[in-house]
Amino acid sequence: MKKLLAVLSFALILFLATSIQSSAASNTYTVKSGDTLYKISKTQKVTVSNLKIWNGLKSNTIYPKQKLQLKKPAAKTVSKKTTPSRSTSGSVVKEFTVSATAYTAYCKGCSGITRTGLNLKKNPGLKVIAVDPKVIPLGTKVHVEGYGYAVAGDTGGAIKGNKIDVFIPTQSSALKWGRKNVKIKILK
Repeated sequence: MKKLLAVLSFALILFLATSIQSSAASNTYTVKSGDTLYKISKTQKVTVSNLKIWNGLKSNTIYPKQKLQLKKPAAKTVSKKTTPSRSTSGSVVKEFTVSATAYTAYCKGCSGITRTGLNLKKNPGLKVIAVDPKVIPLGTKVHVEGYGYAVAGDTGGAIKGNKIDVFIPTQSSALKWGRKNVKIKILK
């Protein structure tokens, strides 16, 4: 009886480990030779657009053995106590000048959802900047001269190198911002 119980317990543990592993694996896809984003989108029942967004792809080029996310990454929850745009703590790690323009969540074709999952339409008071992640990594806390404390939470097609786009809730205020050179401090 003890042997049967031990065998059943082992089988149950093995079954649970396998099911946990397969559920985690179902969120990713490993690219095989000959795959295209279109082919993967059809077999996995997701859109090519979502595959590109969820995996940070700027083109349709994929490579064998590349791992692709098949589901939207969970948005980071931000409590009111730790809203990144309200933070004034942290020491300055780096300071440099950038060319800054402004954007709004209400332009034609804009969803209002940032690259990091922040909903700017529901949270118009957030201080968020769009950055080139090669220069300022997403999630970085910053201080922008004339704008205040913010978080690098978005990207943009025209934001390359030492350029940023500051989020401003209204179109008229965004237009008033214009284009200006400002000092930005990267905070620790």
